[in-house]
Amino acid sequence: MIRSISWLLLSVSAWSAIAVDYFDETKARTIFAFDTVSIPHSQNLSLEMVPPHRHPGNPVLKRGSPGSPDAMGVQFYGSVIREGDTFRMWYVAFDDDNKNSATSERWRAAYAESRDGVNWIKPNLGLVDFEGSRNNNLLDMGGDWGFVNLKVIKDLADPDPTRRYKMTTHVYFRHHTRLGTLLPFVSPDGYTWTPVKNAKPEKGELNKSDLLLPIVHLEPCGGLYQWDGWYYLTAQNAMPGIQDYQGRVVRIYRSRDFTDWKATNHIGFVRESQHEWLGAGRSREGEQNHEGIAVWNRGNLLLGVYGRWHGSTEWKDVTVDLGLVLSNDGLSFREPLHEWTLLERGDDGAWDQGGVLQGQGFENIGDETFLYYGAWDPRATGGDPVPRGGVGIAVLSRDRFGALRVDDSGEGPGDYQAPKITSEFVTKSLPVNATIEPKIFCNVAGLGPRATLNIEMLDHAELPVPGRIAKLTEGGFQVPARWSDPDAPAPPDRIRFRVRFEGEERTAIRFYALYLLP
Repeated sequence: MIRSISWLLLSVSAWSAIAVDYFDETKARTIFAFDTVSIPHSQNLSLEMVPPHRHPGNPVLKRGSPGSPDAMGVQFYGSVIREGDTFRMWYVAFDDDNKNSATSERWRAAYAESRDGVNWIKPNLGLVDFEGSRNNNLLDMGGDWGFVNLKVIKDLADPDPTRRYKMTTHVYFRHHTRLGTLLPFVSPDGYTWTPVKNAKPEKGELNKSDLLLPIVHLEPCGGLYQWDGWYYLTAQNAMPGIQDYQGRVVRIYRSRDFTDWKATNHIGFVRESQHEWLGAGRSREGEQNHEGIAVWNRGNLLLGVYGRWHGSTEWKDVTVDLGLVLSNDGLSFREPLHEWTLLERGDDGAWDQGGVLQGQGFENIGDETFLYYGAWDPRATGGDPVPRGGVGIAVLSRDRFGALRVDDSGEGPGDYQAPKITSEFVTKSLPVNATIEPKIFCNVAGLGPRATLNIEMLDHAELPVPGRIAKLTEGGFQVPARWSDPDAPAPPDRIRFRVRFEGEERTAIRFYALYLLP
């Protein structure tokens, strides 16, 4: 039975941040400033990406005391899901029992909870025996599996309540040597899990007869998401493809029912440097992807965080940062800004030195966006195990990953009195429900009487829709567009938006996103 949890006291600022009345952007159609598929047409604008800052409380989840399940490591190749007033975290725990020769069994699935997303506890779940006690936060996974990473989603559409939560994991199996592979689990509550196949672990590993994917080395579960009626996972793999890429690329596998996983896959993301083939046996070298893409499903598009692997001939020189990607089709990912680093690894001596990991945890909380991440210093790999990991938060202003701003470099030098340039963009054609009035909001900063954002609704042919002009003069995270004619007739079933940056101080404007509800 799950034991009762004594919650930590929340700070006043944490409660006030949660209490702000914003709508959930994941329920809207979001057009981010850096989405060139949704914003295909523009002039005299440039993109300004915004790096996050580290939360002052990092790491917000630390390793446990000696003898605990996560005394040696808290590996956040995991997930965070917010349910009501509770933030739930699934991660990988690594114990400090160096006498245990079955290495895989030392990596277990563990759980933590929070009321504010910052202060976390490891509840006593009472589910799994560890060192003679069930007084721990380990999850019941139906056996002593050894996990490297795991990802969790909550699936409200599945009619079977015993499959409400779904998890993909990276486990090992033996084929001449130890190889990585996929093992999915389902759960009614997120605490007690069952493999989708009647498989039993052997020293923490999967028997070859129970494989769901071909006998190749695959490191799955960089990310797990649903798209167009299918389940997808992102993985890291350096196998040959239709063409040779250098090192680790992102491969995407799929399943219609979460049980039958197709053997064919899609190469979802390749860094430009990986098109240069360095030769056999050099997969450790060069710029490449690390451990797939952790995904934030925004409904009409996917945001993703991937590992920017900086390879070397000597493993002790390998380091990892994090990059940002997005996808409009659920399969092919691209960078909003070429080779841009979202989050750099920590400095030497910091808890996240050497390498950072993409956890699948993204939450908009009050005025901020939290990106949960883990840590692993690859330079310490090999030899005796060393303490590793923890969970940190990278913080942005709410949904402000990047902004469009005025580029006035074409106006000419000096006091040449040429007409002011027009800075604007036009969105792609968007389908809307003609029976429901769409509500439009903008995430924008830098507005005022001399810096305004002019929004005009167009039809599919880019002709103005009567009465549909709005002028924004105040910034905010969800600023409503109020049309010039409140009684204008219903819009057509396909619309576009023309957005213009106007006013003498228009260079101060930063446009981050446009939202359509419903």
